[in-house]
Amino acid sequence: MAISLKKGQGVSLKKSDNDLSLVTIGLGWDVKEDNKGLLASVFGGTKEEDYDLDAVAFLCHSDGKVHNAGNDRLVGGDIVFFNNLRHTSGSIWLTGDNRTGAGEGDDEQIIVKLNDLPSQFAKIAFVVQIYQGIQKKQSFGKVQNAFIRAVDAKGKEMVRFDLSGGESFSQYRSLLFAELEREESGWKFNAIGAPDSSDTFVDWLKRYL
Repeated sequence: MAISLKKGQGVSLKKSDNDLSLVTIGLGWDVKEDNKGLLASVFGGTKEEDYDLDAVAFLCHSDGKVHNAGNDRLVGGDIVFFNNLRHTSGSIWLTGDNRTGAGEGDDEQIIVKLNDLPSQFAKIAFVVQIYQGIQKKQSFGKVQNAFIRAVDAKGKEMVRFDLSGGESFSQYRSLLFAELEREESGWKFNAIGAPDSSDTFVDWLKRYL
């Protein structure tokens, strides 16, 4: 059974207990639908645009910083996102860009070969953003059942962090969801859950450069 973490908690994922050769970091979410009322149901109304949440990974050195941000479009460096799906090491990649969050289970997945990840990378930070959230007037206030989980190569869900925004998150459009930190025995999963009003991961990246 997976260990369920609360914000601020962490747990060690030991190589001796888990198969870290191929770990899936799965992220999921639902969007609360508005109660449009009888008139809107009968006559229709303006359909709200789909929420497009993006999962992003920063690969950091032991100083906690990203040393290679890639080119001027952040391609080819140590940031894995929708325009740079696969890291040059071949050890971490984003499986695709889910632009609606529709469906059950993971909406986006980042796959990591933790055992093979080059040793200079000591931390991986996972950020989620609402793409064009400011322009579309969208926020985490309407995002429900958000989660991040780590599943090992044998399909065992090792750890899970659930976070539902609610009204208290109505000003926030991006989130530092969790971090993985390299340890002698494996990796430590830290549940962060820190929100920000920015709708772009680039503002988070500036803190890691």
